[in-house]
Amino acid sequence: MSKKIVVITGSPRKNGNSFAMTDAFIKAAKAKGHTVTRFDAAMMKINGCHACETCYKTGKACSFDDDFNLIAPAIVDADAIVFTMPVYWYSIPAQIKGVIDRIYSLVIGGKDITGKECALITCCEEDDTSVMDGVRIPIERSAALLKWKMVGEVLIPGVLNAGDIDKTDGCKKAAALADLI
Repeated sequence: MSKKIVVITGSPRKNGNSFAMTDAFIKAAKAKGHTVTRFDAAMMKINGCHACETCYKTGKACSFDDDFNLIAPAIVDADAIVFTMPVYWYSIPAQIKGVIDRIYSLVIGGKDITGKECALITCCEEDDTSVMDGVRIPIERSAALLKWKMVGEVLIPGVLNAGDIDKTDGCKKAAALADLI
């Protein structure tokens, strides 16, 4: 069964390691017949949530009109959401955090976004996989709150410089993640 998949990236490095894994996932998902819509949050103008709770008052997800309003309808329509990002300072990069925080507007706006599948692709410089907990745990908790099913996670340690991912099985694991959606 073909699914609508939204991929949201959080890296500003187009030739970086998380982008390489993202590309591998997207290629595999499309080969399976899925429709993939990709948003590169770091290349978009997305601010943090203002907590004004005026969500959808203007007809858009957020009254503060920025590029999140391009992403919101795709999330609502998607069957699966895949977050991809490197770990920045033991946490979620700011470039994608605004998107994650603003999903709040969909809840406040009364959009039924429950029942979706969710996956995570992430990498970090250090060899200790617990370094990725600052990304993994918030995504898992958000999925649980939204009643999304976590279908898989690709957590690759020990990569920093562009191309380091090629010395790992990260791209292979990211491509295999398409089998779980």
